[in-house]
Amino acid sequence: MDQYCILGRIGEGAHGIVFKAKHVETGEIVALKKVALRRLEDGIPNQALREIKALQEIEDNQHVVQLKAVFPHGAGFVLAFEFMLSDLAEVVRHAQRPLVQAQVKSYLQMLLKGVAFCHANNIVHRDLKPANLLISASGQLKIADFGLARVFSPDGSRLYTHQVATRAVGCILGELLNGSPLFPGENDIEQLCCVLRVLGTPSPQVWPEVTELPDYSKISFTEQAPVPLVEVLPDASPQALDLLGQFLLYPPRQRISASQALLHQYFFTAPLPAHPSELPIPQRPGGPAPKAHPGPPHVHDFHVDRPLEESLLNPELIRPFIPEG
Repeated sequence: MDQYCILGRIGEGAHGIVFKAKHVETGEIVALKKVALRRLEDGIPNQALREIKALQEIEDNQHVVQLKAVFPHGAGFVLAFEFMLSDLAEVVRHAQRPLVQAQVKSYLQMLLKGVAFCHANNIVHRDLKPANLLISASGQLKIADFGLARVFSPDGSRLYTHQVATRAVGCILGELLNGSPLFPGENDIEQLCCVLRVLGTPSPQVWPEVTELPDYSKISFTEQAPVPLVEVLPDASPQALDLLGQFLLYPPRQRISASQALLHQYFFTAPLPAHPSELPIPQRPGGPAPKAHPGPPHVHDFHVDRPLEESLLNPELIRPFIPEG
């Protein structure tokens, strides 16, 4: 830890406290996750090991948070990550109005690129949610928190626990379009009811494998027909609803994959995905407001019905030539 200077506390996760720090020699800003071992004989927590293993097995990718170093510290160890300014949950929570289509497309596109990269490397994240999608000061989205990640076998021979349940890509898209969670359940049963109210009650005709689920025979629900997504999200475009519908399918094998979704017409119809520099500049609660980053030149269009100086990257360049009054 001597090579780092602690600048402040970012937050606290399941297995440690996260600090903002500066490397003494290079000046690089990083996020340090300090993981304490409650009892030495228990060893390193499984979730921390999974996170290290997952991030070390995949190469650097612009949409996956980078693990820079792992080193011991006292009765525990420290993970050093690239520093990210905020997360997608904060962006959605503090947006003064719903995100526009170009912004939603940009966030979704970056998320899908990260997910496709993980799946291509046989890594399944299993804990995708806005709070685990970090945002840099330049607007880049990166997947983080691989504590529940697993290496999966493409042939489906490996079994996994069904106790891991969190939002996936389709639910995140719905939340971005809606400005709030699509299925806002407070517990397992309420969560199921929220899903059934929109997608309808699953049946063996729609989802043949549903009867094989471990707890299927323990719970019974009233038969409900699915609600058209256009009634749930009336302001969403037809292309957005089509892609969302391909995500929100009960049979897992029928859902669109991340790599397939990147080729969906949703991303190729106007408006096109926004450049990261055009996205909302986030900040963590209580943190200083970051400096604005100017967008690329193409976002500054000329309009005949507004003053010329408002259409320039730097209005001061023509200020001496504008008559006073």
